[in-house]
Amino acid sequence: MSLRARLGLAAGVAVALAVIAVAISAYEGTRSTLQNQLDTSIHSLAQPELIAANRPPNTFTPERGGLAPNARSGRPSSSSDPDEGLGLDSRGPQAFGGPSGAFTIVYPSGTTYSPANQRYSIPASAQARATAASGRGQYFTDMTVNGVHIRVLVAGIGPKGALMVALPRTDVDRTLNHELLVLIIIAAAGVALAAVLGLLVARTALAPIGRFTRRTESIAADPDPERQRLEVTGRDELSRLAQTFNATLDALASSVRAQRNLVADASHELRTPIATIRANLQLMREEERLSESDRQALRDDMIEELDELTALVGDVVELARGSKPGATTSEVRLDAIVGQALERARRRSPNLRIDAELEPALVLGDGERIARAVTNLLDNARKWSPPDGAIKVTLANGTVTVRDHGPGFQEEDLPFVFDRFHRARDARSKPGSGLGLAIVRQAAEAHGGSARAGNAPDGGAVVTVSFGPPLKLDEGDSDINARDAAVSALVRVAEPVPRASSDEGSPAPPAPQPTPSSARRDA
Repeated sequence: MSLRARLGLAAGVAVALAVIAVAISAYEGTRSTLQNQLDTSIHSLAQPELIAANRPPNTFTPERGGLAPNARSGRPSSSSDPDEGLGLDSRGPQAFGGPSGAFTIVYPSGTTYSPANQRYSIPASAQARATAASGRGQYFTDMTVNGVHIRVLVAGIGPKGALMVALPRTDVDRTLNHELLVLIIIAAAGVALAAVLGLLVARTALAPIGRFTRRTESIAADPDPERQRLEVTGRDELSRLAQTFNATLDALASSVRAQRNLVADASHELRTPIATIRANLQLMREEERLSESDRQALRDDMIEELDELTALVGDVVELARGSKPGATTSEVRLDAIVGQALERARRRSPNLRIDAELEPALVLGDGERIARAVTNLLDNARKWSPPDGAIKVTLANGTVTVRDHGPGFQEEDLPFVFDRFHRARDARSKPGSGLGLAIVRQAAEAHGGSARAGNAPDGGAVVTVSFGPPLKLDEGDSDINARDAAVSALVRVAEPVPRASSDEGSPAPPAPQPTPSSARRDA
């Protein structure tokens, strides 16, 4: 069942229930009013007889102009006066043609007496005989006598028994039946009208949703999410939905653009090492014509290009992970990760002085990803530091700051420092793909942190990175590395380490020597 049909059905059912409830209430109200009026009429009709039944003997009866019958005769009412002195046999017609009603006396013995001028008598039920035996109580009841529906008042009259007075319910039943028929017709018409109006209302209410659906279907059929957007008018719920959908399309378009740019930039960057490797392989076909030194240089060049290609592929794979946090995270000691990265940086650049001030810090995240970001920071600083230059690394409040004394960033390059494959003009002649700082920012954002870049007042670049809010560090938490004991307080390392071999077992190449006016960019 469609949403329109469900809404129409719900609206129709709601209105139908309301119409039926109103009809039932109207019928019950009319029935109660008419029955109360009939009960009042019966009670008024029986009032003189009830007063006469409870009047003491030898009492003047103003409505009949004399003494009560029992007082006049002095005979026992049960034998000399069957109507117990109520004058039922002498009742005349009511004034102005009012209903005369039917009367029946129920004696305490259970027998009944009806006036001689009545064609019918009211049958006494067991409850009526009980009331006559006690002579007390009063209630109304319904009976059917000779096919006539009547309303009966049964009232105790003391030792004389009980008096039953009845009026027919014919007029009341006829009125109620007529009203019931009218209400059924009205309710049926109301239900049908409610169903039609419910469908119309559902159709009108869902018309904007239908247009919205058709528009989204046309957008979904278009492979380019940047070309179409939903029109937003008003401030209702559908407008908010359209705004949310447009925001989703914007995010999708941004993701598609980033993906396209990543693929295009990666393919562009891959062309150079692949072309170089291909050219070298073609030369290797005729290596017998080359001298031994040329062959060795050719092999070294191929290995260097393969290393660059491997690093580039690794960087692209890292960027493809996006800024979402990893599937597995744990508490890691940020100071230990920075300390290990410092040791590698000193081995690779023994001519540089690397100072460090590290406070113990505990963060929640992916240790491998954080380590790669910190390594990229240090590699970028080493790359742009002058020979025998100094690099200062600070870790405070969970934030890593790396400052070098190189040429710094050009002002026009600062907004693009962390963009993928962006390289400053003077950095294009240097090794690297332009992905190092992009990986740093992505890792920081994946951990709920941020990355900022700027220039120091006295020259050099300053890059600050945080990896989310630091956690509370227990005093006895020192199980990550034996070196953690040295950084339990503030650690200051200022002396350069002696020259050592690199991680790969070969001597580390000297740091590049930039000119004073050159711009710097990440590795």
